[in-house]
Amino acid sequence: MADSTKPTLLDQLRQKSEALRAEDQAARKPMEEALQDIDRCLWRAFRWLDEAIGHLQVIRPRVGHIFHLGNLLSIEAPRFDRGFVTFRRRALAGTEVLEHVEMFYRLEGTNPITLRLNPASAAGVDERLRASTLPYQYQTEYDEKRVVRHGVFQIQPAISASVRLEPNYHQQLIAVTLRNVDRFESVSLEFGPDGINEAALEDMLKFMLGEANGFLRRAPLALIRNRRDDSPAQLSPLARVNGRR
Repeated sequence: MADSTKPTLLDQLRQKSEALRAEDQAARKPMEEALQDIDRCLWRAFRWLDEAIGHLQVIRPRVGHIFHLGNLLSIEAPRFDRGFVTFRRRALAGTEVLEHVEMFYRLEGTNPITLRLNPASAAGVDERLRASTLPYQYQTEYDEKRVVRHGVFQIQPAISASVRLEPNYHQQLIAVTLRNVDRFESVSLEFGPDGINEAALEDMLKFMLGEANGFLRRAPLALIRNRRDDSPAQLSPLARVNGRR
């Protein structure tokens, strides 16, 4: 007969989960204190990033990344053009706190890109260009019989990138979402409130500029959205934008 005094597997799991939940709650700060700490952390990040972006607009450095869009095109070492930092506030628990801090910036390649494709390929390329946010124009080329022979994309190598810091005050975490920072994709990471300090912001800026990738090792990867450059389009030439061939 089964020993009725021995805890069941479900009882064991319940005890372990309750113990871990209690440890997690004990490690967290009281809500009011956590709100203030996270809000102060985000304000410091806003001021730091706002000053940094102002300097970068003056220096306009080259960024050490290569942005590939499948085998359609490649933008190498674009130059930092301009940017700005913004924030939004909201009411929470009887006080006003930052809802998010977001930095937007623009990188520019050297030369415009022309893609001349089979018309059947144009729809898929149009979708991928829209997802990448690269500005472009499209027109068709006809032969002497007015038959469409090519779809022609005129693309400006202007990359719109952003970094968003969004707190979860209840869980006492800060999500950092990098969009088009080192490639045409979005990556999200999660930090504790103490993880967004000046050293982390310096690593973030170095990663943006292509100097080092230490920032990605500072937090567990929370989410990688589907890459927009994973499945190369067929019958499409490679255009490289770096001033060299």
